[in-house]
Amino acid sequence: MMLPIAQDPRKLRRDLRTLAVFVENYCDRKHRGTEKQPFFIKTHDILAIRGREVCLCAECSKLLAHAFVKRTCCPMIPKPWCKHCPKHCYHPAYREKMREVMRSSGMSMVLHGRIDYLLHFLF
Repeated sequence: MMLPIAQDPRKLRRDLRTLAVFVENYCDRKHRGTEKQPFFIKTHDILAIRGREVCLCAECSKLLAHAFVKRTCCPMIPKPWCKHCPKHCYHPAYREKMREVMRSSGMSMVLHGRIDYLLHFLF
């Protein structure tokens, strides 16, 4: 995995873990009847990032793989929120889907007591 020289690996790992949690939460709630497989991407160690296996449907696996690649290769240092970025690197369809995932999972996690993920957005 090639990282830009000045990118903080702890922040990257935290961001990737947050992406995995949000997409997993979204998939669990929105795609209940869909067959799910363990998420795998050659460039990242999911067990090290998430701390456990992540099972997703095919659609959410594609979204998370796209998000991992784009976040890992982000040229902006320090990285701004994607919605405030002057250069959008997500494909428009994935960008819209990620907005939906963040909106849905974020509210769900805050309502179910996961304040730590709210703090991720504030700091």
